[in-house]
Amino acid sequence: MNVVVTEYNDNWKQKFSEESQKLKDIFADELIDIHHIGSTSVPGLKAKPIIDIMPVVKDIEKIDSFNERIEQLGYECMGELGMKGRRYFRKGGDHRTHQVHVFQGDNEEDMTRHLAVRDYLRTHPDEANQYGDLKESLAKQFPSDIEAYMDGKDEFVKELERRALSWYKMGKDR
Repeated sequence: MNVVVTEYNDNWKQKFSEESQKLKDIFADELIDIHHIGSTSVPGLKAKPIIDIMPVVKDIEKIDSFNERIEQLGYECMGELGMKGRRYFRKGGDHRTHQVHVFQGDNEEDMTRHLAVRDYLRTHPDEANQYGDLKESLAKQFPSDIEAYMDGKDEFVKELERRALSWYKMGKDR
């Protein structure tokens, strides 16, 4: 998989909206909420052009029964893929366009982490710019090595998550 980081694209919000509607139609009554997460959900943030979607559902075990319909949308069903209590789907193969991270409504730890980082970056543009610059630099340094790209941003992301969770839990007032 080639690593490409681009400037923020206003179309990402629309792409989220269109794809989330398709998922809403599939999950129907099982769906509690659906969120645009990840870097494409932060206006102005440089990102890999992959839309991350986080549906929140009543019962994670029931999601497997929707796999065939999700595959018809072009997704690959990946199960938990290393994160207990999640169902992960990706679309686009080596030229990924969407990733779906489904969590059960009572899985507050994982959901909060995603929402905290998103909201923190939306309200802390200097840190969003630092993160975007790091990702852009790593993508240039490792254009065909996604593992090296991920390793290069790991320490920054862990610290970002720590600050974001602290901020989020304190009522987003800092």
